[in-house]
Amino acid sequence: MAMLSIPLVSVFCSFLVFQWLFHHVSPRLFSWLCPAFLNLPHTHKTEWNIRTVSTLHALVVSPISLYIFLFDEGVNEDLIWGDPTLVKLNIAITTGYLLSGQVSDLTGHLVYTNLRSSQIYYLLVMFSSWEITGDKLFVVHHLVALYAYSYLLEQGVLPYFANFRLMSEFSTPCVNQRWFFKVLGYHKTSVPNLVNGTLMAAVFFLVRLAVLPVYYYRVFEVYGTQAYHRVPTGARLTWMLSSLSLDVLNLLWMWRIWKGCLGVLRSYRRPEARDLPSSKTD
Repeated sequence: MAMLSIPLVSVFCSFLVFQWLFHHVSPRLFSWLCPAFLNLPHTHKTEWNIRTVSTLHALVVSPISLYIFLFDEGVNEDLIWGDPTLVKLNIAITTGYLLSGQVSDLTGHLVYTNLRSSQIYYLLVMFSSWEITGDKLFVVHHLVALYAYSYLLEQGVLPYFANFRLMSEFSTPCVNQRWFFKVLGYHKTSVPNLVNGTLMAAVFFLVRLAVLPVYYYRVFEVYGTQAYHRVPTGARLTWMLSSLSLDVLNLLWMWRIWKGCLGVLRSYRRPEARDLPSSKTD
């Protein structure tokens, strides 16, 4: 338990911070900055706050993960057992965020015996807010990530590969911005939507799919080594299965994005589409 105390405290603090941002900061900030926010239905306001927190989380953890990838010698020299201190902090922030996500009716505290058993609670919350969270792939993605990250927090194993996965958060702000434009009434062929959509497709492909050859090259580089065989069997299975699951989900999402891009491009070719206003005026 002593080894778990610091990661658990970090997770709990992250959880509380993201709950505070969700319940207090985001609603008040956008009630002041964006009058249209006040006219949204309750479910859209809730999802707005969820996506605001999601963007803030991505803006914190993705630069840290890139720094670790480029400059953390301990992690990059020993991919499996390198010093996981900074990676653990970043993963703790993400775990707190994932546990906080979608908890619109939380009373202020979370009780759990260990990181993996807490995912049962998280699953129940996600399904109880199904009209808001909606996408089955979204739920599966979060649960797979939670389970995989719990091994690093508990055992300090595979820091390089856990950190590598966090760099995918660079695509999150553009994905969320697309939803913000949609609920604010921006037409899909408006300039802001086209610019954001192009960035979203490019960054999503770059950080989630184009990097996969590098990721799996490093996997095969350590496979079968002495350090690899020191990894507990459960952690090894979780690492492989979660990696494959997340990559399949990312492929499905990329296919959706690609189809959406083609649809927007077809619409933009129509002369009447280019004459539409950028956003609602009523």
